[in-house]
Amino acid sequence: MGETSAQQRYQRKGGSAKQANGSSMIGTAPTLEEKLIEKSERERLVVWRQPVTTLHYFVRECGILGREYMVKLWRYKKMVLLIAMIVGSYYAAYRTPGPHQPLLQSIAKKFWWCWWWLWLGILSSVGLGTGLHTFLLYLGPHIASVTLAAYSCNSVEFPSPPYPDDILCPEEEVLGKEMSILTIMSKVRLEAFMWGAGTALGELPPYFMARGARLSGYDPDDEEMAEFEELQRLKERPEDMSFLDRAKLSVEKLVERVGFFGILACASIPNPLFDLAGITCGHFLVPFWTFFGATLIGKAIIKMHIQKMFVIIAFNEALLARAVGLLALLPVVGPKLEQPFKTFLEKQRKKFHRKPGTGASGQDHANILAWVFEKLILLMIFYFVLSIVNSFAQSYHKRIHKRNRERKAAQD
Repeated sequence: MGETSAQQRYQRKGGSAKQANGSSMIGTAPTLEEKLIEKSERERLVVWRQPVTTLHYFVRECGILGREYMVKLWRYKKMVLLIAMIVGSYYAAYRTPGPHQPLLQSIAKKFWWCWWWLWLGILSSVGLGTGLHTFLLYLGPHIASVTLAAYSCNSVEFPSPPYPDDILCPEEEVLGKEMSILTIMSKVRLEAFMWGAGTALGELPPYFMARGARLSGYDPDDEEMAEFEELQRLKERPEDMSFLDRAKLSVEKLVERVGFFGILACASIPNPLFDLAGITCGHFLVPFWTFFGATLIGKAIIKMHIQKMFVIIAFNEALLARAVGLLALLPVVGPKLEQPFKTFLEKQRKKFHRKPGTGASGQDHANILAWVFEKLILLMIFYFVLSIVNSFAQSYHKRIHKRNRERKAAQD
């Protein structure tokens, strides 16, 4: 049954592709059997099944992409030269002793801080939902640490340095001042905004992919558009739609009918279907600045304030102590879970109140929660790297078969 539906989908997709691209497409379009064989081969091309072939294809694809980007850079060589001169001048001034050095060092530190969170945001949203969830791994824990420190120190004026690399309470104790959520939100505003802007940038590949496919004619080899094309066909058969299909269709209708404010609404809430919104905007040729402007405002401003507030409220000192106390009520495992959390929170408070220049307690590393979280981060990063390797290898596999078909069509 699954193979029959897959064949029907490929037949419908192949027919619409030929209509969109004209008779010139017929010569290079693969047959149904060839498509199914290629798709099956591509799905098996993963590191844990064919490690040697996958790594070989990955290296070849990296080489091809590297050459392509070098060619593109050469086309804009004047701009590249100008940027290189600016960076070289800044580096020379940065290394030259003088009263200007503290200012340049501060600028460099702020730049790399912003770039770090921007890059993490991009990683979190690229790859049509397969991105590294950097909010859970980096930004969320950072906001939580700032929140815990703010309530413990009763201040957000942490000494810098070491902040933001490490958080210490101010030497002067702050009394008679109640910590507010807005104060903590303002402390993490820059990194949260840059992370949100990175997630907005990461939504551009689906948009440009769909836009390019619409302008140049649908490529039957491009499987990334298959989900969107299938959804368009399901509109004619609503009885075949699943709940997820109906949810996707509602997102598409909202974006298509409301435009800017529809995109803004989709981007302003945690929405795993937002990739479809980007594909929809590209397919219907929504102007770039309409799509990106709404996405940037929604993700970097509205959504980030919601997420910041949620983390800050969740790690409120009183609420957190109450939640840890409730763990003891769980049967059998409750007391065993309560003690590690209490130990972790107590060590965090001691770490915030230690004197500048003194290292954190060596016992911190022995805490089981810190150990588990560290291993979780490493595991997710490892999986993300593997997904990139598999994706590049499968792209090269698709490139090979497309090249062979074009060569065969030229000979015929």
